[in-house]
Amino acid sequence: IHQGNQTTISEFFLLGLTVGSEQQQIIFMLFLSMYLVTMVENLLTILAIISDTHLHSPMYFFLANLSFIDICFTTTTVPKMLADIQSQSPTISFAGCLTQMYFFMLLVNLDNFLLAAMAYDRYVAICHPLHYAALLNPKRCALLVVTPWVISNLVSVLHLSLLIHLTFCDQRAIPHFFCDLEPILRLACSDTQINNLFILGIGGTVIFIPFIFILLSYTLIGSTVLRVPSTKRKWKTFSTCGSHLSTVSLFYGSIVGVYFLPSSAYSAEREKVAAIMYTIVTPMMNPFIYSLRNKDMKRALRRMLSRKSFFWSW
Repeated sequence: IHQGNQTTISEFFLLGLTVGSEQQQIIFMLFLSMYLVTMVENLLTILAIISDTHLHSPMYFFLANLSFIDICFTTTTVPKMLADIQSQSPTISFAGCLTQMYFFMLLVNLDNFLLAAMAYDRYVAICHPLHYAALLNPKRCALLVVTPWVISNLVSVLHLSLLIHLTFCDQRAIPHFFCDLEPILRLACSDTQINNLFILGIGGTVIFIPFIFILLSYTLIGSTVLRVPSTKRKWKTFSTCGSHLSTVSLFYGSIVGVYFLPSSAYSAEREKVAAIMYTIVTPMMNPFIYSLRNKDMKRALRRMLSRKSFFWSW
Protein backbone atom coordinates (compact mmCIF):
# COMPACT_ATOMS: atom_id res chain seq x y z
CA ILE A 1 0.00 0.00 0.00
CA HIS A 2 1.44 3.34 -0.96
CA GLN A 3 2.16 5.73 1.85
CA GLY A 4 0.45 8.53 -0.08
CA ASN A 5 -2.85 6.71 0.10
CA GLN A 6 -2.46 6.06 3.80
CA THR A 7 -1.68 9.68 4.63
CA THR A 8 -4.41 11.06 2.37
CA ILE A 9 -7.10 8.93 3.95
CA SER A 10 -6.82 6.60 6.93
CA GLU A 11 -10.43 5.54 7.36
CA PHE A 12 -13.87 5.59 5.75
CA PHE A 13 -17.35 6.22 7.15
CA LEU A 14 -19.89 3.57 6.22
CA LEU A 15 -23.24 5.32 5.86
CA GLY A 16 -25.08 1.98 5.93
CA LEU A 17 -28.77 1.55 5.27
CA THR A 18 -30.97 4.63 5.10
CA VAL A 19 -33.45 3.99 7.92
CA GLY A 20 -34.85 6.11 10.73
CA SER A 21 -33.55 5.72 14.27
CA GLU A 22 -36.81 4.06 15.35
CA GLN A 23 -36.38 1.42 12.62
CA GLN A 24 -32.75 0.59 13.37
CA GLN A 25 -33.51 -2.05 16.01
CA ILE A 26 -36.06 -3.73 13.74
CA ILE A 27 -33.49 -3.84 10.91
CA PHE A 28 -30.85 -5.07 13.35
CA MET A 29 -33.02 -7.94 14.59
CA LEU A 30 -34.15 -8.84 11.07
CA PHE A 31 -30.61 -9.11 9.66
CA LEU A 32 -29.28 -10.79 12.79
CA SER A 33 -32.01 -13.43 12.47
CA MET A 34 -31.26 -13.93 8.77
CA TYR A 35 -27.54 -14.23 9.49
CA LEU A 36 -28.08 -16.83 12.23
CA VAL A 37 -30.46 -18.82 10.01
CA THR A 38 -27.87 -18.74 7.22
CA MET A 39 -25.12 -19.95 9.54
CA VAL A 40 -27.21 -22.79 11.02
CA GLU A 41 -28.56 -23.96 7.63
CA ASN A 42 -25.16 -24.05 5.98
CA LEU A 43 -23.37 -25.60 8.97
CA LEU A 44 -25.98 -28.36 9.18
CA THR A 45 -25.59 -28.97 5.45
CA ILE A 46 -21.81 -29.35 5.76
CA LEU A 47 -22.01 -31.57 8.87
CA ALA A 48 -24.68 -33.80 7.33
CA ILE A 49 -22.63 -34.31 4.17
CA ILE A 50 -19.44 -35.06 6.12
CA SER A 51 -21.14 -37.46 8.55
CA ASP A 52 -23.14 -39.49 6.01
CA THR A 53 -21.15 -41.69 3.62
CA HIS A 54 -24.20 -41.96 1.33
CA LEU A 55 -23.68 -38.27 0.51
CA HIS A 56 -20.03 -38.61 -0.48
CA SER A 57 -20.74 -37.92 -4.14
CA PRO A 58 -19.84 -35.05 -6.52
CA MET A 59 -23.22 -33.34 -6.10
CA TYR A 60 -22.87 -33.09 -2.33
CA PHE A 61 -19.16 -32.33 -2.53
CA PHE A 62 -20.01 -29.17 -4.49
CA LEU A 63 -22.90 -28.42 -2.16
CA ALA A 64 -20.67 -28.63 0.94
CA ASN A 65 -18.20 -26.26 -0.70
CA LEU A 66 -21.01 -23.86 -1.62
CA SER A 67 -22.26 -23.89 1.98
CA PHE A 68 -18.76 -23.18 3.31
CA ILE A 69 -18.32 -20.28 0.89
CA ASP A 70 -21.78 -18.89 1.76
CA ILE A 71 -20.87 -18.93 5.46
CA CYS A 72 -17.66 -17.01 4.75
CA PHE A 73 -19.41 -14.73 2.24
CA THR A 74 -22.15 -13.53 4.56
CA THR A 75 -19.70 -13.30 7.50
CA THR A 76 -17.55 -10.90 5.46
CA THR A 77 -20.24 -8.21 5.49
CA VAL A 78 -23.10 -8.88 7.92
CA PRO A 79 -21.36 -8.83 11.37
CA LYS A 80 -19.70 -5.50 10.52
CA MET A 81 -23.03 -4.12 9.28
CA LEU A 82 -24.76 -5.21 12.51
CA ALA A 83 -22.03 -3.60 14.61
CA ASP A 84 -22.34 -0.37 12.59
CA ILE A 85 -26.12 -0.24 13.11
CA GLN A 86 -25.44 -0.16 16.87
CA SER A 87 -22.54 2.28 16.54
CA GLN A 88 -22.73 6.07 16.66
CA SER A 89 -19.67 6.37 14.41
CA PRO A 90 -19.52 3.50 11.89
CA THR A 91 -15.97 3.70 10.52
CA ILE A 92 -13.56 1.25 8.92
CA SER A 93 -9.82 1.71 8.45
CA PHE A 94 -8.31 1.89 4.99
CA ALA A 95 -6.53 -1.44 5.54
CA GLY A 96 -9.73 -2.95 6.97
CA CYS A 97 -11.67 -1.74 3.95
CA LEU A 98 -9.18 -3.34 1.55
CA THR A 99 -9.29 -6.59 3.52
CA GLN A 100 -13.09 -6.71 3.47
CA MET A 101 -13.10 -5.89 -0.23
CA TYR A 102 -10.57 -8.64 -1.01
CA PHE A 103 -12.59 -11.36 0.77
CA PHE A 104 -15.85 -10.08 -0.65
CA MET A 105 -14.60 -10.20 -4.26
CA LEU A 106 -12.92 -13.57 -3.68
CA LEU A 107 -16.06 -15.16 -2.25
CA VAL A 108 -18.58 -13.67 -4.67
CA ASN A 109 -16.52 -15.05 -7.57
CA LEU A 110 -16.22 -18.45 -5.86
CA ASP A 111 -19.98 -18.53 -5.36
CA ASN A 112 -20.38 -17.77 -9.04
CA PHE A 113 -18.05 -20.59 -10.15
CA LEU A 114 -19.55 -23.14 -7.78
CA LEU A 115 -23.07 -22.46 -9.03
CA ALA A 116 -21.70 -23.28 -12.50
CA ALA A 117 -20.03 -26.47 -11.21
CA MET A 118 -23.31 -27.56 -9.63
CA ALA A 119 -25.16 -26.89 -12.89
CA TYR A 120 -22.58 -29.04 -14.70
CA ASP A 121 -23.10 -31.80 -12.13
CA ARG A 122 -26.87 -31.79 -12.78
CA TYR A 123 -26.30 -31.70 -16.54
CA VAL A 124 -24.06 -34.79 -16.43
CA ALA A 125 -26.39 -36.62 -14.02
CA ILE A 126 -29.48 -36.06 -16.19
CA CYS A 127 -28.08 -35.97 -19.73
CA HIS A 128 -25.20 -38.48 -19.39
CA PRO A 129 -26.04 -40.69 -16.39
CA LEU A 130 -24.02 -43.68 -17.67
CA HIS A 131 -20.86 -41.55 -17.86
CA TYR A 132 -21.43 -39.70 -14.56
CA ALA A 133 -18.69 -41.50 -12.59
CA ALA A 134 -16.14 -41.04 -15.38
CA LEU A 135 -16.95 -37.38 -16.13
CA LEU A 136 -17.07 -36.38 -12.46
CA ASN A 137 -14.27 -38.44 -10.97
CA PRO A 138 -12.60 -37.22 -7.74
CA LYS A 139 -9.71 -35.58 -9.62
CA ARG A 140 -12.04 -33.55 -11.85
CA CYS A 141 -14.26 -32.57 -8.89
CA ALA A 142 -11.20 -31.29 -7.01
CA LEU A 143 -10.12 -29.38 -10.12
CA LEU A 144 -13.58 -27.78 -10.41
CA VAL A 145 -13.16 -26.43 -6.87
CA VAL A 146 -9.44 -25.58 -6.75
CA THR A 147 -9.35 -23.74 -10.11
CA PRO A 148 -12.03 -21.19 -9.04
CA TRP A 149 -10.01 -20.49 -5.87
CA VAL A 150 -6.95 -19.68 -7.98
CA ILE A 151 -8.84 -17.55 -10.51
CA SER A 152 -10.91 -15.70 -7.87
CA ASN A 153 -7.85 -14.97 -5.77
CA LEU A 154 -5.98 -13.64 -8.81
CA VAL A 155 -8.89 -11.39 -9.86
CA SER A 156 -9.28 -10.01 -6.31
CA VAL A 157 -5.55 -9.27 -5.99
CA LEU A 158 -5.51 -7.52 -9.38
CA HIS A 159 -8.51 -5.36 -8.39
CA LEU A 160 -6.79 -4.29 -5.17
CA SER A 161 -3.46 -3.72 -6.94
CA LEU A 162 -5.18 -1.20 -9.21
CA LEU A 163 -7.14 0.32 -6.33
CA ILE A 164 -4.17 1.12 -4.06
CA HIS A 165 -2.61 3.26 -6.79
CA LEU A 166 -5.57 5.66 -6.66
CA THR A 167 -5.55 8.93 -4.74
CA PHE A 168 -8.41 9.59 -2.33
CA CYS A 169 -9.38 13.08 -1.25
CA ASP A 170 -11.28 14.42 1.75
CA GLN A 171 -14.56 12.71 0.89
CA ARG A 172 -14.61 9.65 3.17
CA ALA A 173 -18.31 8.70 3.34
CA ILE A 174 -19.19 5.44 1.60
CA PRO A 175 -22.95 5.27 0.81
CA HIS A 176 -23.03 1.54 1.55
CA PHE A 177 -23.02 -0.92 4.47
CA PHE A 178 -19.68 -2.48 3.47
CA CYS A 179 -16.59 -1.67 1.40
CA ASP A 180 -17.63 -2.46 -2.15
CA LEU A 181 -15.56 -1.65 -5.20
CA GLU A 182 -17.98 0.67 -7.02
CA PRO A 183 -18.64 3.09 -4.10
CA ILE A 184 -14.90 3.23 -3.31
CA LEU A 185 -13.99 4.10 -6.89
CA ARG A 186 -16.49 6.98 -6.76
CA LEU A 187 -14.48 8.51 -3.89
CA ALA A 188 -11.22 8.56 -5.84
CA CYS A 189 -9.77 11.85 -7.09
CA SER A 190 -7.52 10.22 -9.69
CA ASP A 191 -8.60 8.64 -12.97
CA THR A 192 -10.45 5.33 -12.50
CA GLN A 193 -10.81 4.45 -16.18
CA ILE A 194 -8.45 1.45 -15.95
CA ASN A 195 -10.31 0.18 -12.88
CA ASN A 196 -13.66 0.46 -14.65
CA LEU A 197 -12.32 -1.25 -17.77
CA PHE A 198 -10.97 -4.06 -15.60
CA ILE A 199 -14.39 -4.48 -13.96
CA LEU A 200 -16.10 -4.66 -17.36
CA GLY A 201 -13.42 -6.80 -18.99
CA ILE A 202 -12.05 -9.31 -16.49
CA GLY A 203 -14.91 -8.99 -14.01
CA GLY A 204 -17.50 -9.36 -16.74
CA THR A 205 -15.74 -12.45 -18.10
CA VAL A 206 -15.54 -14.08 -14.67
CA ILE A 207 -19.23 -13.39 -14.05
CA PHE A 208 -20.84 -13.97 -17.45
CA ILE A 209 -19.01 -17.07 -18.69
CA PRO A 210 -20.21 -19.18 -15.71
CA PHE A 211 -23.69 -17.63 -16.06
CA ILE A 212 -23.89 -18.56 -19.76
CA PHE A 213 -22.60 -22.02 -18.87
CA ILE A 214 -25.37 -22.39 -16.27
CA LEU A 215 -28.07 -21.31 -18.74
CA LEU A 216 -26.69 -23.68 -21.38
CA SER A 217 -26.57 -26.57 -18.88
CA TYR A 218 -30.19 -26.09 -17.83
CA THR A 219 -31.30 -25.63 -21.45
CA LEU A 220 -29.77 -29.00 -22.34
CA ILE A 221 -31.32 -30.52 -19.21
CA GLY A 222 -34.70 -29.15 -20.26
CA SER A 223 -34.44 -30.57 -23.77
CA THR A 224 -33.46 -33.98 -22.34
CA VAL A 225 -36.29 -34.01 -19.80
CA LEU A 226 -38.87 -33.13 -22.45
CA ARG A 227 -38.09 -36.45 -24.11
CA VAL A 228 -38.81 -38.38 -20.89
CA PRO A 229 -42.21 -40.16 -21.14
CA SER A 230 -42.96 -40.04 -17.41
CA THR A 231 -44.94 -36.89 -16.60
CA LYS A 232 -44.24 -37.22 -12.87
CA ARG A 233 -40.48 -37.43 -13.34
CA LYS A 234 -40.61 -34.62 -15.89
CA TRP A 235 -42.46 -32.33 -13.47
CA LYS A 236 -40.09 -33.21 -10.60
CA THR A 237 -37.01 -32.35 -12.68
CA PHE A 238 -38.51 -29.10 -13.96
CA SER A 239 -39.49 -28.13 -10.41
CA THR A 240 -35.95 -28.75 -9.14
CA CYS A 241 -34.27 -26.96 -12.04
CA GLY A 242 -36.74 -24.09 -11.77
CA SER A 243 -35.91 -23.53 -8.10
CA HIS A 244 -32.19 -23.63 -8.91
CA LEU A 245 -32.62 -21.12 -11.72
CA SER A 246 -34.65 -18.78 -9.49
CA THR A 247 -31.76 -18.59 -7.01
CA VAL A 248 -29.21 -18.19 -9.79
CA SER A 249 -31.30 -15.42 -11.39
CA LEU A 250 -31.55 -13.56 -8.07
CA PHE A 251 -27.79 -13.83 -7.54
CA TYR A 252 -26.76 -12.74 -11.05
CA GLY A 253 -29.52 -10.18 -11.45
CA SER A 254 -28.38 -8.40 -8.28
CA ILE A 255 -24.72 -8.41 -9.36
CA VAL A 256 -25.50 -7.09 -12.84
CA GLY A 257 -27.63 -4.35 -11.28
CA VAL A 258 -24.65 -3.22 -9.17
CA TYR A 259 -21.59 -3.58 -11.41
CA PHE A 260 -22.63 -3.59 -15.06
CA LEU A 261 -25.20 -0.83 -15.48
CA PRO A 262 -24.03 2.53 -16.93
CA SER A 263 -22.97 5.28 -14.50
CA SER A 264 -26.00 7.35 -15.47
CA ALA A 265 -28.22 4.63 -13.99
CA TYR A 266 -26.35 4.57 -10.65
CA SER A 267 -28.45 4.71 -7.49
CA ALA A 268 -26.90 4.21 -4.03
CA GLU A 269 -30.19 2.96 -2.58
CA ARG A 270 -30.80 0.49 -5.38
CA GLU A 271 -27.21 -0.75 -5.04
CA LYS A 272 -27.74 -1.40 -1.32
CA VAL A 273 -30.96 -3.32 -1.95
CA ALA A 274 -29.22 -5.41 -4.64
CA ALA A 275 -26.29 -6.05 -2.29
CA ILE A 276 -28.68 -7.31 0.41
CA MET A 277 -30.08 -9.75 -2.13
CA TYR A 278 -26.76 -11.41 -2.97
CA THR A 279 -24.94 -11.02 0.36
CA ILE A 280 -27.77 -11.99 2.75
CA VAL A 281 -30.83 -13.40 0.96
CA THR A 282 -29.10 -15.73 -1.54
CA PRO A 283 -26.77 -17.42 1.03
CA MET A 284 -29.82 -17.98 3.23
CA MET A 285 -31.88 -19.45 0.36
CA ASN A 286 -29.18 -21.71 -1.12
CA PRO A 287 -29.36 -24.47 1.56
CA PHE A 288 -33.15 -24.62 1.27
CA ILE A 289 -33.15 -24.64 -2.53
CA TYR A 290 -30.25 -27.06 -3.01
CA SER A 291 -30.38 -29.35 0.00
CA LEU A 292 -33.19 -29.01 2.54
CA ARG A 293 -35.78 -29.97 -0.11
CA ASN A 294 -33.72 -33.05 -0.98
CA LYS A 295 -34.92 -36.38 0.46
CA ASP A 296 -31.40 -37.80 0.89
CA MET A 297 -30.29 -34.66 2.71
CA LYS A 298 -33.37 -34.70 4.97
CA ARG A 299 -32.66 -38.34 5.81
CA ALA A 300 -29.00 -37.55 6.56
CA LEU A 301 -29.97 -34.62 8.78
CA ARG A 302 -32.43 -36.75 10.74
CA ARG A 303 -29.81 -39.46 11.26
CA MET A 304 -27.20 -36.93 12.33
CA LEU A 305 -29.48 -35.07 14.74
CA SER A 306 -30.80 -38.29 16.26
CA ARG A 307 -27.37 -39.56 17.24
CA LYS A 308 -26.52 -38.95 20.86
CA SER A 309 -22.86 -38.87 19.94
CA PHE A 310 -23.52 -35.84 17.71
CA PHE A 311 -24.70 -33.76 20.66
CA TRP A 312 -22.06 -35.06 23.08
CA SER A 313 -19.32 -34.21 20.57
CA TRP A 314 -20.18 -30.55 20.96
